[in-house]
This record gives sequence, structure tokens and C-alpha cells, in this order.
Amino acid sequence: MNSRRNYDIAFVGLKPGTHEFEYTIDDKFFVEYQEQDFRNCTAHVKLTLDKQNGFMLLKFEIGGKLEVTCDRCGNNLPLELWDDFNLVVKMSDEPDVMNEQEEDPDVYYISKGESHLHIADWIYEFINLSIPMQRMCSDDEMGGPHCNKEVLEMLKKLEEQKPSTNPLWKGLEKFKDLGDN
Repeated sequence: MNSRRNYDIAFVGLKPGTHEFEYTIDDKFFVEYQEQDFRNCTAHVKLTLDKQNGFMLLKFEIGGKLEVTCDRCGNNLPLELWDDFNLVVKMSDEPDVMNEQEEDPDVYYISKGESHLHIADWIYEFINLSIPMQRMCSDDEMGGPHCNKEVLEMLKKLEEQKPSTNPLWKGLEKFKDLGDN
């Protein structure tokens, strides 16, 4: 738990203006969270904190690499991470109420009595958001060194065996144009 303090920023002692922080994230960072669907993470997070009177502007720049399981063939697929996220942190007397009412996900409220900003959960969220939903190599990379060629051949055979028209829908074509009348 002590390592979690590495992700606390004592913003009260910071002068107004821009401050930069850098973090290197690996698989150990994710141990306290549920099991991840990626591995071998080496992420670099650059945080730019712009402290103003009553609020802070945070910009997280995510870079690095990790491995996921390919959605197409099931092999390990290395992915490059590259994304950035902006967040506004505002001070409030009732941060819990304000966070419930706030509709903008990029605005977060903390208590005026807070002295530290806890950024570990944001880093976790932003790394996960940097991973594409569809995890497979592009069509021009398919069959490359990361692909399982046996699975690709099997998928190709299944595609060739698929009938051009599904007999289940036979006879329904006559009703297709009735909706236009």
C-alpha cells in the first residue's frame, strides 16, 4: 500500500502555474485492481498539472506498450499505447454531492480541505481507455509474425464453406419490397 503514495500529489505546496510529473507503470501497478486482460505493460504517463485559484487542469499523456490477446487468432498481440486525457479538478465544500450531479466526466470535485490529489485510479482508467476495443492486427498485417496461422487457415475454410444465401431466410425476399408501399 505504501507504493500508492507515489501517486499522491501534495498540491497545496505547489505554486500556481504548470507542474510536470512522470510515472512509469508496469504490471505491478495493476495488482490492487482486478485481473487485467493485458500483460507485459510498460506505460509512461506524463502528467501536466496547471494549478489555478480554486481548480486544477490536468493533462495525462499515455504512451508505452503492452500485450493483449488477438480477437481474431488468440495469439499474443503487442500494442502501442498513445493517448491523452484532460481533467478539471475543482474545489468544493460538498464534493460528493457535486460529483453525483456533474454530467461532464472530465470534471471532478474534491474537498476544499484536501491537500493531496490521488491520481492512481485516473492512471488506471486512462491506460485502459488507451487500449482499442477491437484487438487485432490490421488487414495488411494479418498473417504476420504475431498471427496464429493455423487459426487463420481454419477461419478462411469456414468462410469458404458458408453458403451464399441462408436457407432459413428463403422465401422472405418477396416481403422485402412490401414495406415501401
